[in-house]
Amino acid sequence: MTHSTHAYAPDPRNDSILIDINGELFPRADAKVSVFDSGFVLGDGVWEGLRVYAGPDGKGVIAFLDRHLARLYAGAKTLDYEFPLSKTEFAERLYACLDANEAHDGVHVRLMTSRGVKATPYQDPRATITPPTIVIIPEFKTPSPDAGARGLSLFTVHVRRGYPDVQDQKLNSHSKLNCIMACIQAAKADADEALMLDPHGFVATCNSTHFFIVKDGEIWTSTGDFCLGGITRKVIIETAREAGVTVHERNFSLHDAYNADEAFVTGTFAGLTPVAEIDGRTLGAASGPMVAKLRGLYKERVANDIKDGRRVNFD
Repeated sequence: MTHSTHAYAPDPRNDSILIDINGELFPRADAKVSVFDSGFVLGDGVWEGLRVYAGPDGKGVIAFLDRHLARLYAGAKTLDYEFPLSKTEFAERLYACLDANEAHDGVHVRLMTSRGVKATPYQDPRATITPPTIVIIPEFKTPSPDAGARGLSLFTVHVRRGYPDVQDQKLNSHSKLNCIMACIQAAKADADEALMLDPHGFVATCNSTHFFIVKDGEIWTSTGDFCLGGITRKVIIETAREAGVTVHERNFSLHDAYNADEAFVTGTFAGLTPVAEIDGRTLGAASGPMVAKLRGLYKERVANDIKDGRRVNFD
């Protein structure tokens, strides 16, 4: 991958990773789910992206795992299906998969769940005949330093973040077509990522990250009404406020974004990445003092979260 905040350098270790499917480990080439699976047939399921850092004993620790599991369970509740695992059992399975792969640092995990296998490819949840499908894919991935050095280019797309009565954007479901269409439009414009507006024309979020601007020493981000409840987004807001930085969760327009002193995006994989350009407008600083400060504070926050090593009891 050469574009976006998810750009990473290939790692040969990923060719031989073991993938957990419903508690059983499979080599990458043999890891498969049914063509009748709800996630494949309908995008019916919820998922999480997790970041792994080396803990004090050298073993991989998943940062902010409590928040990720809370969001996963909330999503499943909204979709009205129940996991066969407790949160503690989820954590144990995740760490067992990491250990089986000797994956302890510079690792990104895709935790995917679906309603389960269906008797026939039909949308009615009552056609589901198995417990939920749970897949854990750990990969050795570190963010490309290029994006952080040069800053991202964003392109404002026509695809909007919709109202929650159509599809609630707070739900981290497999159904990501609006984000995919936004990503395609941005790619056609040769941009790294799409900047998406809400139904009222205010800036909402990016297609796979959350968007922030800096104005006069203060941080602005959207109200959050039309975007996923991002874990990194929330951590950055909390951390900035604890450091005495004013953070506004408010409506603002492209005019404000074009004239920002700095801008950045957040996400689990890359943490905090500066933005250098929006719709051809060059910002005042691709990586200014606020971005540098927040990057340092976020690094400290991650270190504090993993300092005691693995935690598995979440129930």
